[in-house]
Amino acid sequence: MPATVRTRIAPSPTGAPHLGTAYMALFNLAFARKHGGQFILRIEDTDRQRSSKESEEAIFDALHWTGIEWDEGPDCGGEHGPYRQSERLDLYKQEINRLLEKGHAYRCFCTPERLNELRAKQMANKETPRYDGHCLSLSPEESAKRAKSEPFVVRMKIPESGECTFTDELRGDVSIDWTQIDHQVIRKTDGFPTYHLANVVDDHYMGISHVIRGEEWISSTPKHVLLYQYLEWEVPVFAHLPLLRNPDKSKLSKRKNPTGIFYFRDAGYLPEALINYLGMMGYTLPDQREIFSINELSESFDLKRISLGGPIFDLAKLKWLNGRYLREQLQPEEVVQRLQTWKANPNFLEKILPLALQRLETFSDFFPLAQFLFSDQPEYDLETLTGKLQSDQPAKLLKIAEWELEKASPWNRHTLSSIFQKIAETEEMKLKQLMPLFFVAMSGAPVSLPLFDALALLGPDLTRMRLRSALTILGESGNGLSKKGLKSLEKDYASRYGNRID
Repeated sequence: MPATVRTRIAPSPTGAPHLGTAYMALFNLAFARKHGGQFILRIEDTDRQRSSKESEEAIFDALHWTGIEWDEGPDCGGEHGPYRQSERLDLYKQEINRLLEKGHAYRCFCTPERLNELRAKQMANKETPRYDGHCLSLSPEESAKRAKSEPFVVRMKIPESGECTFTDELRGDVSIDWTQIDHQVIRKTDGFPTYHLANVVDDHYMGISHVIRGEEWISSTPKHVLLYQYLEWEVPVFAHLPLLRNPDKSKLSKRKNPTGIFYFRDAGYLPEALINYLGMMGYTLPDQREIFSINELSESFDLKRISLGGPIFDLAKLKWLNGRYLREQLQPEEVVQRLQTWKANPNFLEKILPLALQRLETFSDFFPLAQFLFSDQPEYDLETLTGKLQSDQPAKLLKIAEWELEKASPWNRHTLSSIFQKIAETEEMKLKQLMPLFFVAMSGAPVSLPLFDALALLGPDLTRMRLRSALTILGESGNGLSKKGLKSLEKDYASRYGNRID
């Protein structure tokens, strides 16, 4: 065990804060607290096109809501800052130049066209797609000369034979053949580092002793070990945690489960119950208790007790646990206070009132109109949902809206209105023909509060979950999309809407 334990998480600010971020943060925090160490939050924002300040702030807010706190980070500072990768570019440039000077990396001038052609040939020959080392033959002089006028990336050199063996605290020794490892790009054409280089440099300079992360990074670990060796730095301890799974054992994804932390906040879950449930996903306390706090988890935490079985994230089990918290862990007056903090507060009600006022005759009309804003999902009547639309048209429209809304930014009335106007125009429909389907999908009723304002209040996570719930109802009734129909729709959507499906 290193003298000082330091762990970290390093989320990218490129979208809604993910449940997996809280899951990894919890175990990194528990391990650091157990050993009297520090837990660091670092923002990996080298993806300049997708990173945003709004997403970064959302990460802070989401983790604070769950009860996760950190010792060092962009918002609180520390001795090892700055804690945003975009503010550490000189450091990355320094280490990339050192790798080039030592002959451990090289400039690559291959065009995207050549790389695409190479990949296509390798796949046609049923070979593992990887760079063929074409630019390795360039002399340092020629490489430096071309770099003055041509765009290039920097790749790290990979051994041609043998294998990399590293120790995983949960799995023991892991060996991977170097022939399975690509000549990783470590500097992009824009001068920014890739994840792999920045991750290793940051972990070294921030004194990270234990890299506790998801098992999807196991195959990349040889690249990281090699970079540590090339730069003559001590390799940290690695522990790769099992990934959260959907009930069908597939990797937890927003297409099958709510994955945004804010979904659970907005749907009325207690943060203590959510973080407790995430702890249960990979760990069992020595006394087998089911209800425990972050502090109680930290007191007994032992990496060796992490289960390697794929933990199933089951919403029904989380709801059951949340119910126990409401009944057993909170006093009635605390439940009232939490309700007020959640949505029964003047700020939220004042946002709803202008939307409802035109339809109110008595106070008792308010809650039936607004009730869908206080539930995680409404109940659907199939006939009301499909309305006058034909065949699989409702499912197609809901799916198109799901894809379009995934890209909505900022999430406000104007953006949402523009999206639905675009859908109506592209589908050659009038907006009034399109709207009834979405009124029902969002509220369960054919008449409700103004749709775009209501969606803005619901937020992206609850909105997307309702679209998926409506699609599920259609599928169970035989009015959904078949696999073949979905594939056809994906192709048609990409062509007509000009958007790719992530």
